[in-house]
Amino acid sequence: MRMYDIISHKKYNKSLSSEEILFFVDGFTRGRIPDYQAAALLMAICINGMDEQEIAYLTQLMAISGDMVDLSSIPGIKVDKHSTGGVGDKTTLIVGPIVAACGVPVAKMSGRGLGHSGGTVDKLESIPGLSMNIDPERFCEIVRKIGISIIGQSGDIAPADKKIYALRDVTATVESIPLIASSIMSKKLAAGSDAILLDVKVGSGAFMKTLDDSISLAKAMVSIGNRNKRNTMALVTNMDVPLGNAIGNALEISEAVLTLRAYGPEDLTTICIELASYMLLLAGVEQSVERCRLLAKRAITSGRAFSKFCQMVVAQGGDSSVLHDGFKKAPIIVPFEAKQAGIITKMDTEAIGMASLALGAGREHMDDKIDYLAGIILEKKTGDKVNAGDILAYLHTSDENKLRNAEEILSSAYTLGRRPSIPQKTIIAVVSENEVKML
Repeated sequence: MRMYDIISHKKYNKSLSSEEILFFVDGFTRGRIPDYQAAALLMAICINGMDEQEIAYLTQLMAISGDMVDLSSIPGIKVDKHSTGGVGDKTTLIVGPIVAACGVPVAKMSGRGLGHSGGTVDKLESIPGLSMNIDPERFCEIVRKIGISIIGQSGDIAPADKKIYALRDVTATVESIPLIASSIMSKKLAAGSDAILLDVKVGSGAFMKTLDDSISLAKAMVSIGNRNKRNTMALVTNMDVPLGNAIGNALEISEAVLTLRAYGPEDLTTICIELASYMLLLAGVEQSVERCRLLAKRAITSGRAFSKFCQMVVAQGGDSSVLHDGFKKAPIIVPFEAKQAGIITKMDTEAIGMASLALGAGREHMDDKIDYLAGIILEKKTGDKVNAGDILAYLHTSDENKLRNAEEILSSAYTLGRRPSIPQKTIIAVVSENEVKML
């Protein structure tokens, strides 16, 4: 078998056999296939796509290219959740404790962020003392004892994906639904959970900007999961507006705490209850999402979900006093004011995320240091009426020199008009193995 022939087959839009995909993944991971041939195949895939069987097999091979997490020592159905990312997306911090409070074990491995604000690992590391580097035995022990642990990816998870993604990043082949889906799902399969719920964002602050693309990605990932014997569903959710009001690591932890204590923003609370409800459904806790939704709401109002979060923080060495007393504030907090009156008809969510990055809340390169106290608190969002001089947001940073750039980015992020825009749905669609249900 030759790599030349595999490239040629995909160039002419032929389906690759399992043997051809194995030859590529194994050879490239082991260094036997050069970058220029791998890049040629990735470009052919980017142009011509892959069918469901091709994607499922590519994903499976990338998953088993490294460590496969063994969660068998944890009783019950383990349900994982993955978000394709967005601005202000702190749902894992809320959904995990809700689901655990309902008796479903959550053993989750999360990543760091690149761009916008930090990832789930970065957010949790803003809690003093909390460790995200926990060995597998201790990880499983915590889940068995309290029902939830969220840690950073450990060991050698999906090394084939790491190598393929690094090449995609420099060859203009990132934007390919088969390659995006296989990248995400290879890590989910390797993480060891029995079922997977996907939160696929769509809108100006999401990787997928159009509804058609987000649904296509959701369908591809749901197909991969189910073909690999993981009960998988997806929600398509709105990211045309930042999620909640807080953007930035410690700020988002504080907002997650408010939500777990039943005082969170309506949009964030709604999405988290829906995500938790479908995770409970996948775990078989109840037979209808309506009954699961009642359980999720009770977990919040009873205080059990917040208690689970506190227990997890303590178990991982964190100082839980900040969850009760609050974090210290950034040394510099300045208001960002509206320059004219009107109704906010649109927000450039990606630009708001980039403003947060400019303040120090994210990283442009993997070795950049994050300012855990930096970020933005939104005071006005799409649909709100403002007068000139009203405060749109508060900017938090530890470096005064970063304010000007952030303010310049924010100044173009708001569109004001005379008439309000049509309110958008928070949850847009539910994708299961057999249907796409528009809400």
